[in-house]
Amino acid sequence: MGPLLDLGRKKPLDLHDVPSLDDSDSVHGVLPNFKAKIVSNSATGQFTDATAVKLAKAIVLTTWKPILVTAVYALLSSVASYVGPYLIEYFVDYLNKSSRSSREGYLLALTFVVAQLIEGLSTRHLQFRSKQVGVRARSSLVAAIYQKGLALSSQSRQSNSSGEMINVVSLDADVLAMLLLYSTLGFCPAFAALLATALTIGGNKPLGRMEQNYQEKMMSAKDVRMRAMSEILQSMRILKLQGWEMIFLSKIIELRKVEMNWLKKNVYTSAMLLSIFFSAPAFVAMVTFGVCVLMGIPLETGKVLCALATFRQLQTPIHGLPDAYSMIIQTKVSLDRICSFLCLEELPSDVVTKLPRGTTDVSIEVTSGQFSWNTSSQVPTLQDVNFHIRQGMRVAVCGTVGSGKSSLLSCILGEIPKLSGEVKTCGRISYVSQTPWIQSGKIEDNILFGTEMNRERYEKVLEACSLIKDLDILPFGDQTIIGERGINLSGGQKQRIQIARALYHDADIYLFDDPFSAVDAHTGLHLFKECLLGFLASKTVVYVTHHVEFLPSADVIMVLKDGKIIQAGDYTEILNSGQEFTELIVSHKDALSTMDMLELPSSNYESSCHLNGNGSTLPIADEQTHDNNEEVLVQNGQLVQEEEREKGWVGFIVYWRYITMAHKGAFVPLILLAQIIFQSLQIGSNLWMAWAAPVSKDVNPPVNSSTMINRCLSLIPLLADVS
Repeated sequence: MGPLLDLGRKKPLDLHDVPSLDDSDSVHGVLPNFKAKIVSNSATGQFTDATAVKLAKAIVLTTWKPILVTAVYALLSSVASYVGPYLIEYFVDYLNKSSRSSREGYLLALTFVVAQLIEGLSTRHLQFRSKQVGVRARSSLVAAIYQKGLALSSQSRQSNSSGEMINVVSLDADVLAMLLLYSTLGFCPAFAALLATALTIGGNKPLGRMEQNYQEKMMSAKDVRMRAMSEILQSMRILKLQGWEMIFLSKIIELRKVEMNWLKKNVYTSAMLLSIFFSAPAFVAMVTFGVCVLMGIPLETGKVLCALATFRQLQTPIHGLPDAYSMIIQTKVSLDRICSFLCLEELPSDVVTKLPRGTTDVSIEVTSGQFSWNTSSQVPTLQDVNFHIRQGMRVAVCGTVGSGKSSLLSCILGEIPKLSGEVKTCGRISYVSQTPWIQSGKIEDNILFGTEMNRERYEKVLEACSLIKDLDILPFGDQTIIGERGINLSGGQKQRIQIARALYHDADIYLFDDPFSAVDAHTGLHLFKECLLGFLASKTVVYVTHHVEFLPSADVIMVLKDGKIIQAGDYTEILNSGQEFTELIVSHKDALSTMDMLELPSSNYESSCHLNGNGSTLPIADEQTHDNNEEVLVQNGQLVQEEEREKGWVGFIVYWRYITMAHKGAFVPLILLAQIIFQSLQIGSNLWMAWAAPVSKDVNPPVNSSTMINRCLSLIPLLADVS
């Protein structure tokens, strides 16, 4: 970190300046081990029977080594923190001696300094290691949830809900504190302190249950609100057209009020817990010294100061208990939510049998297949599916709307639940969906999709997908940043970028789910000719289409009806074998006149057409009259610009805005006053206890023991109220 901090002192840090993570801190380093721990405790070998206990156990087993190192630092920090309170009595005795040895004084001071150094260093490492363990656990859970989301079945996707992971917090330093009290005051006072601490913690169990209940209700209300927000944002165009903005805004406000109601109850309960725990040290001190009075144990100055220092040391973990208690409750709620998500039904891993490349000349084979999106339905989505496709074949899939064409591609991908039969594939598969899937980022990144740049292949793909002219129009070319879901691109541009991504990845099998429906007829013709017939001439291609002009170029045509393959063969064969395909052709007779264009040579085609602004091919004669549905998007700047960053020191105005953000800072004086009173009462109580206690057994105390206990008792509600 030294060189990085030195570089940050000289210039603003960029992403490339930050060193890469170690494998043990990266997702690909911790996720396999985490999944293996969960699966090893599973009877099914999947997440479907995961429980909160198994999940917590997997987290611990995955991170047990750093947890062990953290425990060592915690032990050193705890031991070193109690050296100071333990030495107070020796300091008092040393100062009360008539003859003092300088060597003994230096030794006491040196021991105290070394203990403080060890405590400081071990505490810093403890905090760092704890954060590191928490980040590793969270990264493992987030990655597991993401992978689970990709493997969910269709029924599970309809009901899935996301859970928020809360880092696990553990805290326990009471044992050493009780041991020190036992050695200082004796067994009975130490046991009384332990009992008082236990009563303080146990008395908060009802409040803890209330907080857990409120936390669960708040998370459920948050899920409902976020689901409604997502639906509204996705349907914003309809809301704008219908003028329903205020109606749905009121619904969102109502849902937010419900969430805020549970949030307020949760915060108020947490504040009550915090108030009780802040008054706990004074309560423990009162009980401990009260037992000393009843037992007749003399309260000398050294013992009182040692006990007060111990209570002060114990005050930190006791004060941390509210946060720990709250985080444990939230963690339990989150673990339950995550487990419920991980237990959702997912697609079996054996839906598709993937054969090694080169072992067979059959790319796709389905035998006696029956598939259904709803496994409880009596009528399967696809039934009696039997076909095999050899390498290098072009297969067209056609049929009426709802006949099962997209489901047929899904069965090849293994995305639809299999009821019976067998599916085999040989080779890598690229899939182009009917609805374009676009990431927010650069056009180049959307096409490369994480692979290395091959400039020659990249240029060929852009040419085949008719994207050259589009990139020339855009001011930043393929470095133009695409908005969320391709908001600044037309539908045809998004579809062509998606096709370019599939073509750039050198797969063996290409599945196209009606990719030409999002572009006009001329652009679709160009894509079919250049991509499917040209660029992918040697590949296995299965394409779903409603355009009958693309069917004669297929080696095999499969006609679907009601989830069954009713006809299969080449174009001439099935045209003469039945009525279904003939009726399909007749219904598209207006488009048959363009079928002959597929046989035209490339030069003639290009000479009669030119590219419009967004890369679509338009006949010159029809240029003036053609209604172009793809809007040309020309921008003067990037959709996403680099964020401006301040340089130098953080100015006072930043802190002032932060302080005055809530109610314009009206509560700041009250908070400062309350904190001053709180600290004054704490310091005053300790000073008064030290003054009231006798220096030794031979000296009478300034006040009697009952008065001292009563004064301690009166401080408890004051400390609680101020906190």
